[in-house]
Amino acid sequence: MKIEPKAAPCSARCSRQASSQPASASCCPKHNTQAEIADGWQLLFDGKSLDQWKDFNGDSLTMPWHVVDGCIQAAGDGSDLSGYIVTKKQYENFILDWDWKLSYGGNSGMLYHVVENPYFKVPYVTGPRVPADRQRRLGEVTNAPNQLEEWQKLGVDYAMHLPNPDSLLVNPQGEWNSSRIVFDNGHVEHWLNGHKILEFEAWTDDWFARKHSGKWETAPNTALRTAV
Repeated sequence: MKIEPKAAPCSARCSRQASSQPASASCCPKHNTQAEIADGWQLLFDGKSLDQWKDFNGDSLTMPWHVVDGCIQAAGDGSDLSGYIVTKKQYENFILDWDWKLSYGGNSGMLYHVVENPYFKVPYVTGPRVPADRQRRLGEVTNAPNQLEEWQKLGVDYAMHLPNPDSLLVNPQGEWNSSRIVFDNGHVEHWLNGHKILEFEAWTDDWFARKHSGKWETAPNTALRTAV
């Protein structure tokens, strides 16, 4: 898992949600290449420790993520209200790459630009979420045990924008997938296994129309990088 900051850090964080099932994992190379270092890439996980991560709204790491065989793995005891970890560093504009796989029924994802404040009990009320779960190839059985809406599935800008279904080339359950999020001054891209699956502009009239007419209508701080 690595990130390339595109500007000076600000009040933004990358957050991971723990799975409600075991065997949710993320791996990465143990080091950056010289070319990646020259380009400004930073490792968020070195395959050995989670010392760059902490609990959401906490000072240390106590939530159910562990290093297993060079990967970040969830213990499987997360919930909607717990199991969230965030990077210690803050990022505004960035490219974030990570590899992941899930066991059946796993529910995980990556959030960014989350705001830490005791007023917010969970990060998803402030940070956009990109699910890394919940959908197989078209025509296959879904990874989630319950029926889901399209805006909840793999690769979406959660409850806002849907990916191009023709670009959703996801590997079978138990195999590794690679994801990327690009955020550049409001321009957002989601990538899966080397294919761009979604692209949109944040904070436009269309973006606010989507935000004010769906799940986030009563969540005024969602995706605005602001705190009350």
